Amino acid sequence: MTRMRAVDAAVRILEIEGATQAFGVPGAAINPFYSAMRARSADGPAGAGIRHVLARHVEGAAHMAEGYTRSGPGNIGVCIGTSGPAGTDMITGLYSAAADSIPILAITGQAPVARLHKEDFQAVDITAIAAPVTKMAMTVLEAAQVPGAFAQAFHLMRSGRPGPVLIDLPVDVQQTEIEFDPDTYTPLPVHRPAATPAQAARILDLLATGERPLIVAGGGIVNADASAELVELAEILGVPVVPTLMGWGTIPDDHPLSAGMVGLQTAHRYGNASFLASDVVLGIGNRWANRHTGGLDTYRRGRRFAHVDIEPTQIGRVFAPDYGVVSDAGAALRVLLDEARRRRDAGTLPDRSEWAGQCRDRRSTMLRRTHFTEIPIKPQRVYEEMNRVFGPETRYVTTIGLSQIAAAQFLHVYRPRHWVNCGQAGPLGWTIPAALGAAVADPSTPVVALSGDYDFQFMLEELAVGAQFGVPYVHVVVNNSYLGLIRQAQRAFEMDFEVQLGFDNMHADEEVTGLPKGYGVDHVRVAEGLGCVGLRVTDPELLESTLRRATGLAREHKVPVVVEVVLERVTNIAMGAAEIDAVTEFEDLATTPEDAPTAVAHRR
Repeated sequence: MTRMRAVDAAVRILEIEGATQAFGVPGAAINPFYSAMRARSADGPAGAGIRHVLARHVEGAAHMAEGYTRSGPGNIGVCIGTSGPAGTDMITGLYSAAADSIPILAITGQAPVARLHKEDFQAVDITAIAAPVTKMAMTVLEAAQVPGAFAQAFHLMRSGRPGPVLIDLPVDVQQTEIEFDPDTYTPLPVHRPAATPAQAARILDLLATGERPLIVAGGGIVNADASAELVELAEILGVPVVPTLMGWGTIPDDHPLSAGMVGLQTAHRYGNASFLASDVVLGIGNRWANRHTGGLDTYRRGRRFAHVDIEPTQIGRVFAPDYGVVSDAGAALRVLLDEARRRRDAGTLPDRSEWAGQCRDRRSTMLRRTHFTEIPIKPQRVYEEMNRVFGPETRYVTTIGLSQIAAAQFLHVYRPRHWVNCGQAGPLGWTIPAALGAAVADPSTPVVALSGDYDFQFMLEELAVGAQFGVPYVHVVVNNSYLGLIRQAQRAFEMDFEVQLGFDNMHADEEVTGLPKGYGVDHVRVAEGLGCVGLRVTDPELLESTLRRATGLAREHKVPVVVEVVLERVTNIAMGAAEIDAVTEFEDLATTPEDAPTAVAHRR
């Protein structure tokens, strides 16, 4: 057996498990771990060790790890921090990862074991704090337990419903020598439940009872890397597909069987209309989120449901389906495909071509208008131009707010993992670090981030990380100097209170900088001060050329390029309060192709 420090064993395990990209901030209590990473990179074979990106904030490191994981099948991002506040800073990232079933590994330093109960400097019970938002949170008290703790971490992150894990390492435990043989280390087997042929037959029997069936495709399909199987199943059955926000991209938006998204906010008019016309629904890898369903009476009325999910307690959690199956989405789709092919070859599948054609007709006619020429710019025009400039290979990253809601209504996504969105937690500030993590994960895929001005301001210091490490991407900031989503929600209370971000910036000369009076923060100058490129657009006719220029500048300088778009101060985006059949439209709807020229049905 080989003797080495516990942290050296931990780094070797990360390598063997394939988690070789970390984001973090060093500190006294985690320095031994950093020394192990440095030693392995310097003294190990070519390509050995853990790549590391130095964040400016530990919450940012956690979100970078999320963006990294979400951007590639099998990825597990690692975030590292010292004791005390570093771990508490990670909690928001752990929460957002847990909420969206995203595996990330958080590693924190800790006070020496003998001082854990002596109120030592920066000692905190991080495992108790992190336990509700992780699959495992463990302070390792014995050095010999380190290999087993890391093995269990990867087993849990990959088994069942994926999710994050936190391992807390006291500084003395890190430096204690243990016996460990990396040559014989073997990852623990991954457990994922799988549907049976009998269950697949039952699901298809239920679908066959309806005249107007739909498949709801959730984020579990993305996690299972099973989008190709979903599309093939839909094509064999002839059944239209409704992706959830987390499942967007599992079927290309321009596929004939793509029926649009459903919900109160991130939804299409045609998606809601087709869902309301349906009579039987199969949900795969989804959790019936309330922003998708709205009121359950309306959502369920006149429909029968089958539900497939990897987590047993999700079946029946929101409502009781007519038939439920506990299964990994990929395993379920494969067995459903076997049964669907058998029925197709036997000629027993119902013909759903008329129903699918009706859904396509809605996609062509029930559109929202995007082509506005007003100054200040209306937000809908921004997404029209983004569709025109950014191709189907683009990976979009965003988190929350009116900007995200409008993006889901107007942008197009064609591939899995090309819509990277913190769907349930929605923390402001998530977008910049997540976009950096996504760009690090796959430098060959162009990344375009989207923020409102407040989301952008929350963690804008992380732009410096992109400049320092040469991580290029384009960040579109739609600036209305408002907490737009909260302002719109305040309409129900007949108020506009403490949501305005605008002020007259004493350093902003509109003739020189182009920033109008009353818009507050000069995001272009902030971006430049952090080593990035900043551009500003105030005329909708210049959006296309500016976005194209931004793409070229990111590629040329290998830094983030911020495009600030100055919007009208107040815009209400289509939204429902409670029911998906009562979504309020605040703008004129599209009546001609010219009203929505880059919509899937009309794009040129």
